[in-house]
Amino acid sequence: MAESTDRMALSTDIGELGVPQIKRIWSSVNGFKQGQDGDRRAEHELDCAIYNALGISVQQVLSYLYTQNASFEEFERWIVELAGLPKPLTVNRLQTAFGLTQPNPEIARYLQRVDQYPPVLSNEDLLFWEEHGYVILKQAVPIEHAKQAENVIWELINGTPSDPASWYSTQAPERHGIMIEEIQNKVFDQNRYSLKIHKAFAQLWGTSDLWVSHDRCGFNPPQTAAHLFPGPDLHWDLDFSRPLMFSTQGILYLTDTEPEQGALTLVPGFHKHLEKWLAELDQNSDPQKQDLHALGSKPIGAEAGDLIIWHSYLPHGSRPNQGDAPRIVQYINMVPCCPRLTE
Repeated sequence: MAESTDRMALSTDIGELGVPQIKRIWSSVNGFKQGQDGDRRAEHELDCAIYNALGISVQQVLSYLYTQNASFEEFERWIVELAGLPKPLTVNRLQTAFGLTQPNPEIARYLQRVDQYPPVLSNEDLLFWEEHGYVILKQAVPIEHAKQAENVIWELINGTPSDPASWYSTQAPERHGIMIEEIQNKVFDQNRYSLKIHKAFAQLWGTSDLWVSHDRCGFNPPQTAAHLFPGPDLHWDLDFSRPLMFSTQGILYLTDTEPEQGALTLVPGFHKHLEKWLAELDQNSDPQKQDLHALGSKPIGAEAGDLIIWHSYLPHGSRPNQGDAPRIVQYINMVPCCPRLTE
Protein backbone atom coordinates (compact mmCIF):
# COMPACT_ATOMS: atom_id res chain seq x y z
CA MET A 1 0.00 0.00 0.00
CA ALA A 2 1.44 3.36 -1.03
CA GLU A 3 2.05 5.72 1.84
CA SER A 4 0.88 9.32 1.79
CA THR A 5 3.36 11.64 0.09
CA ASP A 6 3.66 14.89 2.04
CA ARG A 7 6.55 16.19 -0.04
CA MET A 8 8.28 15.29 -3.23
CA ALA A 9 11.46 13.36 -2.51
CA LEU A 10 14.80 14.88 -3.44
CA SER A 11 16.80 13.47 -6.33
CA THR A 12 19.44 12.38 -3.83
CA ASP A 13 17.02 10.45 -1.59
CA ILE A 14 17.85 6.78 -2.05
CA GLY A 15 16.49 3.43 -0.91
CA GLU A 16 17.78 -0.12 -0.73
CA LEU A 17 18.99 -0.10 -4.34
CA GLY A 18 21.05 3.06 -3.80
CA VAL A 19 19.71 4.56 -7.04
CA PRO A 20 19.11 8.34 -7.00
CA GLN A 21 16.05 9.99 -8.58
CA ILE A 22 13.74 6.94 -8.45
CA LYS A 23 12.25 7.88 -5.07
CA ARG A 24 11.54 11.34 -6.48
CA ILE A 25 9.83 9.75 -9.49
CA TRP A 26 7.75 7.49 -7.22
CA SER A 27 6.79 10.29 -4.84
CA SER A 28 5.84 12.68 -7.65
CA VAL A 29 3.46 10.14 -9.20
CA ASN A 30 1.92 9.36 -5.82
CA GLY A 31 1.58 13.06 -5.11
CA PHE A 32 -0.13 13.60 -8.46
CA LYS A 33 -2.56 10.76 -7.70
CA GLN A 34 -3.33 12.47 -4.38
CA GLY A 35 -4.06 15.79 -6.07
CA GLN A 36 -0.74 17.48 -5.36
CA ASP A 37 0.76 19.76 -7.98
CA GLY A 38 4.31 18.95 -8.99
CA ASP A 39 5.39 19.87 -12.51
CA ARG A 40 8.48 17.77 -13.32
CA ARG A 41 8.46 18.09 -17.10
CA ALA A 42 11.91 19.68 -16.95
CA GLU A 43 13.25 16.43 -15.47
CA HIS A 44 11.95 14.17 -18.24
CA GLU A 45 15.36 13.57 -19.85
CA LEU A 46 16.89 12.90 -16.44
CA ASP A 47 14.16 10.39 -15.60
CA CYS A 48 14.70 8.63 -18.92
CA ALA A 49 18.44 8.39 -18.30
CA ILE A 50 17.70 6.67 -14.99
CA TYR A 51 15.29 4.24 -16.65
CA ASN A 52 17.91 3.46 -19.29
CA ALA A 53 20.52 2.79 -16.63
CA LEU A 54 18.15 0.37 -14.89
CA GLY A 55 17.18 -1.43 -18.09
CA ILE A 56 13.50 -0.45 -18.02
CA SER A 57 11.32 1.75 -20.21
CA VAL A 58 9.38 4.87 -19.36
CA GLN A 59 6.16 3.13 -20.44
CA GLN A 60 6.79 0.27 -18.01
CA VAL A 61 7.48 2.60 -15.08
CA LEU A 62 4.51 4.89 -15.60
CA SER A 63 2.14 1.99 -16.24
CA TYR A 64 3.20 0.37 -12.98
CA LEU A 65 3.12 3.50 -10.83
CA TYR A 66 -0.21 4.75 -12.13
CA THR A 67 -2.01 1.40 -11.87
CA GLN A 68 -0.55 0.14 -8.58
CA ASN A 69 -0.73 1.66 -5.11
CA ALA A 70 2.85 0.64 -4.50
CA SER A 71 5.07 1.67 -1.62
CA PHE A 72 8.57 2.79 -2.52
CA GLU A 73 9.93 -0.53 -1.27
CA GLU A 74 7.49 -2.35 -3.55
CA PHE A 75 8.54 -0.14 -6.45
CA GLU A 76 12.18 -1.05 -5.89
CA ARG A 77 11.31 -4.75 -5.70
CA TRP A 78 9.34 -4.46 -8.94
CA ILE A 79 12.39 -2.96 -10.68
CA VAL A 80 14.54 -5.89 -9.56
CA GLU A 81 11.94 -8.46 -10.59
CA LEU A 82 11.61 -6.87 -14.01
CA ALA A 83 15.19 -6.04 -14.93
CA GLY A 84 17.41 -7.58 -12.27
CA LEU A 85 19.47 -6.05 -9.49
CA PRO A 86 21.35 -2.96 -10.75
CA LYS A 87 25.04 -3.65 -11.19
CA PRO A 88 27.33 -2.00 -8.63
CA LEU A 89 29.08 -0.02 -11.38
CA THR A 90 25.71 1.27 -12.60
CA VAL A 91 24.80 2.45 -9.11
CA ASN A 92 28.23 4.02 -8.66
CA ARG A 93 27.99 5.81 -11.99
CA LEU A 94 24.60 7.25 -11.07
CA GLN A 95 25.60 8.21 -7.55
CA THR A 96 28.72 9.89 -8.91
CA ALA A 97 26.63 11.97 -11.31
CA PHE A 98 24.50 13.16 -8.38
CA GLY A 99 27.54 13.95 -6.23
CA LEU A 100 26.84 11.15 -3.75
CA THR A 101 30.12 9.26 -4.10
CA GLN A 102 33.44 9.10 -5.90
CA PRO A 103 33.70 7.36 -9.29
CA ASN A 104 34.92 3.80 -9.50
CA PRO A 105 38.04 3.79 -11.74
CA GLU A 106 36.50 0.90 -13.68
CA ILE A 107 33.95 3.31 -15.16
CA ALA A 108 36.69 5.45 -16.70
CA ARG A 109 38.33 2.33 -18.12
CA TYR A 110 35.03 1.25 -19.69
CA LEU A 111 34.42 4.64 -21.29
CA GLN A 112 38.03 4.74 -22.44
CA ARG A 113 37.34 1.60 -24.49
CA VAL A 114 34.73 3.59 -26.40
CA ASP A 115 36.97 6.64 -26.76
CA GLN A 116 39.82 4.51 -28.15
CA TYR A 117 37.59 2.56 -30.54
CA PRO A 118 38.24 3.66 -34.14
CA PRO A 119 35.69 6.15 -35.53
CA VAL A 120 32.73 4.40 -37.14
CA LEU A 121 31.32 7.55 -38.73
CA SER A 122 33.61 9.07 -41.35
CA ASN A 123 34.11 12.78 -41.94
CA GLU A 124 31.70 12.42 -44.88
CA ASP A 125 29.13 10.80 -42.57
CA LEU A 126 29.46 13.64 -40.08
CA LEU A 127 29.09 16.28 -42.80
CA PHE A 128 25.99 14.44 -44.04
CA TRP A 129 24.65 14.47 -40.48
CA GLU A 130 25.21 18.21 -40.18
CA GLU A 131 23.44 18.87 -43.47
CA HIS A 132 20.58 16.36 -43.37
CA GLY A 133 20.13 15.59 -39.67
CA TYR A 134 20.45 11.84 -39.99
CA VAL A 135 23.09 9.25 -40.74
CA ILE A 136 23.13 5.53 -41.52
CA LEU A 137 25.62 3.42 -39.59
CA LYS A 138 26.22 0.49 -41.92
CA GLN A 139 26.52 -2.97 -40.35
CA ALA A 140 25.94 -1.55 -36.88
CA VAL A 141 25.44 -5.12 -35.65
CA PRO A 142 26.42 -8.44 -37.25
CA ILE A 143 23.76 -9.84 -39.57
CA GLU A 144 23.35 -12.90 -37.34
CA HIS A 145 22.49 -10.66 -34.37
CA ALA A 146 19.88 -8.86 -36.45
CA LYS A 147 18.46 -12.23 -37.50
CA GLN A 148 18.27 -13.45 -33.91
CA ALA A 149 16.34 -10.33 -32.90
CA GLU A 150 14.04 -10.73 -35.91
CA ASN A 151 13.30 -14.32 -34.84
CA VAL A 152 12.38 -13.19 -31.32
CA ILE A 153 9.82 -10.78 -32.78
CA TRP A 154 8.30 -13.50 -34.96
CA GLU A 155 7.93 -15.65 -31.86
CA LEU A 156 6.35 -12.82 -29.88
CA ILE A 157 3.61 -12.24 -32.45
CA ASN A 158 3.12 -15.97 -33.15
CA GLY A 159 3.86 -15.32 -36.81
CA THR A 160 5.95 -16.92 -39.53
CA PRO A 161 7.58 -15.24 -42.54
CA SER A 162 6.00 -17.73 -44.96
CA ASP A 163 2.42 -17.23 -43.72
CA PRO A 164 1.13 -13.69 -44.45
CA ALA A 165 -2.12 -14.44 -42.63
CA SER A 166 -0.11 -14.71 -39.39
CA TRP A 167 1.29 -11.20 -39.79
CA TYR A 168 -1.92 -9.50 -38.69
CA SER A 169 -2.86 -11.35 -35.52
CA THR A 170 -3.65 -9.04 -32.61
CA GLN A 171 -3.67 -11.81 -30.01
CA ALA A 172 -0.08 -11.30 -28.82
CA PRO A 173 -0.24 -9.21 -25.61
CA GLU A 174 3.04 -7.49 -26.47
CA ARG A 175 1.67 -6.10 -29.73
CA HIS A 176 0.20 -2.58 -29.84
CA GLY A 177 -0.26 -1.32 -33.39
CA ILE A 178 3.14 -1.58 -35.04
CA MET A 179 4.91 -1.55 -31.66
CA ILE A 180 6.12 -4.67 -29.85
CA GLU A 181 6.31 -4.12 -26.08
CA GLU A 182 9.23 -6.43 -25.37
CA ILE A 183 12.02 -4.70 -23.44
CA GLN A 184 13.93 -7.10 -21.19
CA ASN A 185 15.47 -9.59 -23.60
CA LYS A 186 19.08 -10.76 -23.86
CA VAL A 187 18.88 -10.98 -27.64
CA PHE A 188 17.88 -7.32 -27.86
CA ASP A 189 20.55 -6.41 -25.30
CA GLN A 190 23.12 -7.98 -27.61
CA ASN A 191 22.35 -5.20 -30.09
CA ARG A 192 21.90 -2.44 -27.51
CA TYR A 193 25.38 -2.95 -26.10
CA SER A 194 27.20 -2.97 -29.42
CA LEU A 195 30.48 -1.09 -29.02
CA LYS A 196 30.19 0.09 -32.62
CA ILE A 197 26.80 1.65 -31.89
CA HIS A 198 28.12 3.26 -28.71
CA LYS A 199 30.98 4.80 -30.69
CA ALA A 200 28.62 6.25 -33.29
CA PHE A 201 26.50 7.97 -30.66
CA ALA A 202 29.64 9.15 -28.86
CA GLN A 203 30.81 10.83 -32.06
CA LEU A 204 27.48 12.65 -32.42
CA TRP A 205 27.12 13.63 -28.76
CA GLY A 206 30.77 14.50 -28.23
CA THR A 207 31.01 12.21 -25.19
CA SER A 208 31.11 8.50 -24.50
CA ASP A 209 29.39 8.95 -21.13
CA LEU A 210 26.04 7.72 -22.43
CA TRP A 211 23.31 5.28 -21.46
CA VAL A 212 21.68 3.04 -24.05
CA SER A 213 17.89 3.14 -24.23
CA HIS A 214 15.69 0.19 -23.37
CA ASP A 215 12.96 0.73 -25.89
CA ARG A 216 10.44 -1.23 -27.90
CA CYS A 217 10.62 -3.06 -31.22
CA GLY A 218 8.45 -2.66 -34.28
CA PHE A 219 6.58 -4.88 -36.75
CA ASN A 220 4.88 -3.07 -39.64
CA PRO A 221 3.30 -5.55 -42.10
CA PRO A 222 2.15 -4.67 -45.62
CA GLN A 223 -1.02 -2.62 -45.66
CA THR A 224 -4.17 -4.34 -46.95
CA ALA A 225 -7.80 -3.27 -47.34
CA ALA A 226 -8.58 -5.07 -44.09
CA HIS A 227 -5.45 -3.97 -42.25
CA LEU A 228 -4.75 -0.29 -42.74
CA PHE A 229 -1.61 1.38 -41.43
CA PRO A 230 -2.33 2.46 -37.81
CA GLY A 231 0.45 5.04 -37.54
CA PRO A 232 2.29 6.80 -36.13
CA ASP A 233 2.68 9.20 -39.02
CA LEU A 234 5.13 12.10 -38.97
CA HIS A 235 5.50 13.66 -35.53
CA TRP A 236 8.07 14.87 -33.02
CA ASP A 237 8.86 13.35 -29.63
CA LEU A 238 9.40 16.85 -28.29
CA ASP A 239 7.71 18.94 -25.62
CA PHE A 240 7.15 22.27 -27.36
CA SER A 241 6.20 23.93 -24.07
CA ARG A 242 9.86 23.73 -23.02
CA PRO A 243 13.09 25.05 -24.55
CA LEU A 244 14.32 22.75 -27.31
CA MET A 245 17.43 20.72 -26.61
CA PHE A 246 19.54 18.57 -28.92
CA SER A 247 18.93 14.86 -28.72
CA THR A 248 19.12 11.81 -30.93
CA GLN A 249 16.87 8.91 -31.86
CA GLY A 250 17.68 5.65 -33.57
CA ILE A 251 16.20 2.64 -35.33
CA LEU A 252 17.95 -0.63 -36.17
CA TYR A 253 16.64 -2.46 -39.23
CA LEU A 254 16.50 -6.19 -38.53
CA THR A 255 15.66 -7.03 -42.15
CA ASP A 256 16.46 -5.42 -45.49
CA THR A 257 13.98 -2.56 -45.80
CA GLU A 258 13.09 -0.77 -49.03
CA PRO A 259 11.76 2.81 -48.88
CA GLU A 260 8.24 1.69 -49.85
CA GLN A 261 8.29 -1.04 -47.17
CA GLY A 262 6.99 1.16 -44.36
CA ALA A 263 10.47 2.59 -43.87
CA LEU A 264 11.39 5.23 -41.33
CA THR A 265 10.31 8.55 -42.82
CA LEU A 266 12.05 11.83 -42.03
CA VAL A 267 12.13 15.43 -43.20
CA PRO A 268 15.87 15.70 -43.95
CA GLY A 269 17.51 18.98 -43.02
CA PHE A 270 14.60 20.30 -40.98
CA HIS A 271 16.73 20.41 -37.82
CA LYS A 272 18.17 23.62 -39.25
CA HIS A 273 14.74 25.20 -39.73
CA LEU A 274 12.57 23.98 -36.84
CA GLU A 275 13.04 26.96 -34.52
CA LYS A 276 12.30 29.50 -37.28
CA TRP A 277 9.29 27.44 -38.45
CA LEU A 278 7.90 27.33 -34.91
CA ALA A 279 8.37 31.08 -34.49
CA GLU A 280 6.39 31.72 -37.68
CA LEU A 281 3.59 29.32 -36.76
CA ASP A 282 0.34 30.84 -35.51
CA GLN A 283 0.51 30.80 -31.71
CA ASN A 284 -2.76 28.86 -31.51
CA SER A 285 -1.56 26.18 -33.93
CA ASP A 286 -0.38 22.77 -32.78
CA PRO A 287 2.95 21.94 -34.47
CA GLN A 288 2.04 18.25 -34.43
CA LYS A 289 -1.15 18.84 -36.44
CA GLN A 290 0.42 20.54 -39.47
CA ASP A 291 0.98 18.93 -42.87
CA LEU A 292 4.47 17.74 -42.04
CA HIS A 293 4.84 15.76 -45.27
CA ALA A 294 4.63 19.07 -47.13
CA LEU A 295 7.94 20.00 -45.49
CA GLY A 296 9.70 17.39 -47.64
CA SER A 297 9.31 13.91 -46.15
CA LYS A 298 11.50 11.07 -47.36
CA PRO A 299 11.41 7.32 -46.56
CA ILE A 300 14.84 5.95 -45.63
CA GLY A 301 15.61 2.42 -46.76
CA ALA A 302 18.57 0.42 -45.46
CA GLU A 303 19.81 -3.13 -44.97
CA ALA A 304 19.49 -5.60 -42.12
CA GLY A 305 21.89 -4.63 -39.34
CA ASP A 306 22.02 -0.95 -40.34
CA LEU A 307 21.22 1.71 -37.73
CA ILE A 308 19.64 5.02 -38.70
CA ILE A 309 20.30 7.82 -36.20
CA TRP A 310 18.42 11.09 -36.56
CA HIS A 311 18.34 14.50 -34.92
CA SER A 312 15.29 14.80 -32.65
CA TYR A 313 14.31 18.06 -34.39
CA LEU A 314 13.37 16.09 -37.52
CA PRO A 315 9.72 15.13 -37.99
CA HIS A 316 9.73 11.34 -38.16
CA GLY A 317 7.42 8.38 -38.31
CA SER A 318 6.62 5.17 -40.06
CA ARG A 319 4.48 4.97 -43.19
CA PRO A 320 2.08 2.54 -44.88
CA ASN A 321 3.97 -0.56 -45.98
CA GLN A 322 3.45 -0.95 -49.73
CA GLY A 323 5.95 -3.79 -50.00
CA ASP A 324 5.63 -7.56 -49.82
CA ALA A 325 7.24 -8.18 -46.43
CA PRO A 326 6.98 -6.66 -42.94
CA ARG A 327 9.30 -3.96 -41.71
CA ILE A 328 10.93 -5.36 -38.55
CA VAL A 329 12.98 -3.05 -36.34
CA GLN A 330 14.49 -2.44 -32.92
CA TYR A 331 14.60 1.09 -31.50
CA ILE A 332 18.01 1.99 -30.06
CA ASN A 333 19.16 5.37 -28.78
CA MET A 334 21.81 6.67 -26.41
CA VAL A 335 21.63 9.73 -24.15
CA PRO A 336 23.99 11.43 -21.68
CA CYS A 337 24.39 9.83 -18.28
CA CYS A 338 22.49 12.58 -16.45
CA PRO A 339 21.64 15.33 -18.96
CA ARG A 340 20.25 17.89 -16.53
CA LEU A 341 23.23 17.53 -14.24
CA THR A 342 25.88 17.92 -16.93
CA GLU A 343 24.62 20.95 -18.83
